[in-house]
Amino acid sequence: MSPFSSIPSAARWLGFGGLLPFAGAVLARFTPVHDLAPFALSAYGAVILSFLGGVRWGLAIADTDGGDLAARLSISVLPALAGWVALLLPPHLGLSLLAVGFVLMLLADLRLPAAPPWYRGLRVPLSAGGVCALLLGLTA
Repeated sequence: MSPFSSIPSAARWLGFGGLLPFAGAVLARFTPVHDLAPFALSAYGAVILSFLGGVRWGLAIADTDGGDLAARLSISVLPALAGWVALLLPPHLGLSLLAVGFVLMLLADLRLPAAPPWYRGLRVPLSAGGVCALLLGLTA
């Protein structure tokens, strides 16, 4: 049985499809629009990091009896703020901040009790793909 068999097919297809802009931005370094590639990679990374914070926000508001709601909501906005700061930094610093943000979000999400079990199984390869793309963007 595939480790991805418990992941709903829509989540699997959309999740892995979400890696395509990362790959496209990395590959753009080798095209005539190579000057846009670092910003494209940073911008997409910031959007996805914000999305991950939104997932946490959604899980927090779905379970208002699950502990300190204010703390969980406050933590859920940090990825969007980190993504915004990353866009304001020089590309090498911004891409580094995004890579660290993805790793920290993965570690936090692996301990996220409100998420369905399949979510954790999806987050690992998607985060690995995103971090690899961001790190490749640093070296290209």
